[in-house]
Amino acid sequence: EAGQPADKGSDTILAATFSKSGSYFALTDDSKRLILFRTKPWQCLSVRTVVRRCTALTFTASEEKLLVADKSGDVYSFSVLEPQGSGKLELGHLSMLLDVAVSPDDRYVLTADRDEKIRVSWAAAPHSIESFCLGHADGGPGRRVRADLSSLCGCVQDRTLRLWEHPSGRELHCCHLTSLQGPAEPLADKRFAASRIAYQSQDSCVALLCDCIPVVFIFQLDAAARQLVYRQQLAFQHRVWDVAFEEGRGLWVLQDRREAPLVLCRLAGGQWQAAPEDAAVEKLSAHIRGNWAMLEGAAGADIGFSGLYKAAFDNVSAYLRKKEERLQKRRRAPDPGPQGQAKRLKLGEAPLKCPS
Repeated sequence: EAGQPADKGSDTILAATFSKSGSYFALTDDSKRLILFRTKPWQCLSVRTVVRRCTALTFTASEEKLLVADKSGDVYSFSVLEPQGSGKLELGHLSMLLDVAVSPDDRYVLTADRDEKIRVSWAAAPHSIESFCLGHADGGPGRRVRADLSSLCGCVQDRTLRLWEHPSGRELHCCHLTSLQGPAEPLADKRFAASRIAYQSQDSCVALLCDCIPVVFIFQLDAAARQLVYRQQLAFQHRVWDVAFEEGRGLWVLQDRREAPLVLCRLAGGQWQAAPEDAAVEKLSAHIRGNWAMLEGAAGADIGFSGLYKAAFDNVSAYLRKKEERLQKRRRAPDPGPQGQAKRLKLGEAPLKCPS
């Protein structure tokens, strides 16, 4: 209740993240609140106010700071060790930020915006730009970056998944998603805006989830060849909301299905497949079903990127059609003739005559 800003929103959570060790959890909502929790034991440490509604959060590797990216293109840092401290402006873009990441050594801050750019900045001096990771033909929404796999992984609406060397900005590998063998439903006409990129260091696996496509693409990072190798894709009957790896357990998939909201996939024989339900899956699924009314409201809302897709509008056809309608109407109208011209004269107005 404390520290709520005057601009009251709907309390919808816009972004959330855990620290690398799992000791901290942070979230931000559309009431412009940034809430920091300690997880062992669970305790709310602070409720602070942000300047703009946020789009992404991430902790530094040292877990001393929390970086917050917002819709205006700015990144603010908030202290974790001093939970009541105010935010500090670190860097800014000219367009909306869609993701922020930090390199494992805390040297670089990586920010992805809506206008085809991934920027690599020095964490100690964010105004100093080390490089840009470019190459996407159509930026659009859905750009997501991961910097915890020794290089940099990113995906965007141009239907490609790319791997960069982030200090230099050099592209190492590009995978065209439309070239992959799809499920029964063809995906060639679908949009591939990435909503989540998850990474598991144990097996060097990358899981890619795209907006409004019930498919999880699985890749493996080949460190020697410095490329992403496509392994498989997991197709689901319902919309997939999120995916996350748990080291030592497997890949968790959260889907829009009340009967079985959680699916745990494990690696067996070189392939990821759904594991038989165990006590942990059933326990978590029971909690989700108990709060399904809240999730059901989110399922009907526009939680994707449809409002952010770049669209080209061609109004020439509409203009030509309306012009032709006006011409046809003018042709069908009867010729007024001389009497018609006379009717236009106002009552009592004499026609002009030449002086004699």
